[in-house]
Order: sequence, then structure tokens, then C-alpha cells
Amino acid sequence: MKKLIRAPYIDQTRKYPTGCESVSAVMLLQYLGVSVTVEEFIEHYLEKETVEEREGRLYGPDPFRYFAGNPYDAQSFGCYAPVIVRALNQAFSEKGANLSAVDITGMPMADIIKSFLDQDMPVIFWASIDLKKTVIGPKWKLPNGSEFTWISNEHCMLLVGYDEASYYFNDPWHNHGCIAYPKKLTEERHKEQRELAVSVFCTGSGR
Repeated sequence: MKKLIRAPYIDQTRKYPTGCESVSAVMLLQYLGVSVTVEEFIEHYLEKETVEEREGRLYGPDPFRYFAGNPYDAQSFGCYAPVIVRALNQAFSEKGANLSAVDITGMPMADIIKSFLDQDMPVIFWASIDLKKTVIGPKWKLPNGSEFTWISNEHCMLLVGYDEASYYFNDPWHNHGCIAYPKKLTEERHKEQRELAVSVFCTGSGR
């Protein structure tokens, strides 16, 4: 059995080199009929804080609270599910969409399929660029004085389908388009990236 949701595709590579989370979110918004551009999402909805080096040490935000850097900057990092949930819900509120984003981090893949893909709802999904092996680091100091460890090769895509062997993604990296990745390796990389995922519930009657 094959399930494939036809969602709009946007390439991130030239304009938004570290904007995979924002681009994936906008693909989902546009699929849901919410008119938002990537630029509007980044400038108006995405909460961002800078990462800077001082005396040989990196200082930056908690990626669970802010995007670390700027999506237009190839040397920036990224953000995690709660940041995208807040941005999506702000967009839904301002655009009058009767929808609600939800953090489904840690949800088993079988439940993601049943609760979202089988209901024609794509999922914003964290894994790694081209499913490459993740790399631990770099580290930076948070405003509260603790140390945060980034997991490099982080990447975000829009999960749009599956079959017996593969998951299908609108992968915004290097114009990959809708691409199939093997299930086992996808799940491994997803686990390495904290099993982060976001999707959307309809709060009213239909999209």
C-alpha cells in the first residue's frame, strides 16, 4: 500500500540555506490553504536569536525556544519543534485559520501514520541532511549559563507519505522534490535528532 499527500514543494537551497524548518512549515501552511511566504514566515513568525563567538567560545539561544542564528545565513544552526509550533499557531491565528499546531515529538511512527498521514495531514519531521550520519556538536553557552550541545547535519522535511519500504518527503534541500527514503535509516536519523516532529489538528469543521 502506498500513501502520498500532494503538498506544495519549495526549495530552500539558494535563499534559505539553514531554513529547512521554516520552508517545511510553509509547505504545510500552503497545503492547508494558508497564504504565507517563506520570507513572511521567517520575518514575522519565526522567533530568532543570534549565535556569536566571544573569546573563542560560542554563545547562543536554546533551540527549543528560538531559532539559533538566521535562516538566510549558511553558518547558522536551526530550531526545534516548540519554536515551529508557536510560529504556526501565530500564523493560524493571524490568518484566521481554524487550525492548531501540535508538538508530536517522540510519537511512534505507526501513530504518526495513523493519526496524521492517513488523515491527509503532512508532518514536519526532523532527521538529517540526505540521511547522513549525525555529528555531536558544536556546543554553546545558553543565557542561563548552562551548555547546549547541537546535533549537526540536522535537517527538517515535510513527511507526505509512505509505502512498505520507504517514507516520502518533500525535502527542501538541493531541490530534491518529493523523495523516498528507506524506513529503517529514516527512523534512525529521526531518533538521533531527538525524534522531533510537528503536525496540525483541525479545530473546526474541515480545513
